[in-house]
Amino acid sequence: QVQLVESGGGLVQAGGSHGLSCTVSTKIADYNAQGWYRQAPGKQRELVATISNDDRTNYADSVKGRATISRDNAKNTVYLHMNSLKPEDTAVYYCNARSVSWSGAFDYWGQGTQVTVSS
Repeated sequence: QVQLVESGGGLVQAGGSHGLSCTVSTKIADYNAQGWYRQAPGKQRELVATISNDDRTNYADSVKGRATISRDNAKNTVYLHMNSLKPEDTAVYYCNARSVSWSGAFDYWGQGTQVTVSS
């Protein structure tokens, strides 16, 4: 069974930087894309950033220019680094791995890690 384990959550001051890591129990190169999503209290889960296996990246408008997603295939780890953090970045951040086949797309999720940005 695939496991995704996030780490790096915590309390950060507004304007600061922070990084998250996600280690996948299987080869991330076997997935079509990896990504980070977040869910704030009372809100739906939303995309933060994704990276495809050919290294194309995609960012939500709300984090564009402040976030960088990257991965290390040798370590089966995906990273998210954010700077200029804002209180509205406070959320539970979830790691995602997506597998696409002829039958459709399947998403694997981590358990989430809390990031709290204090003003």
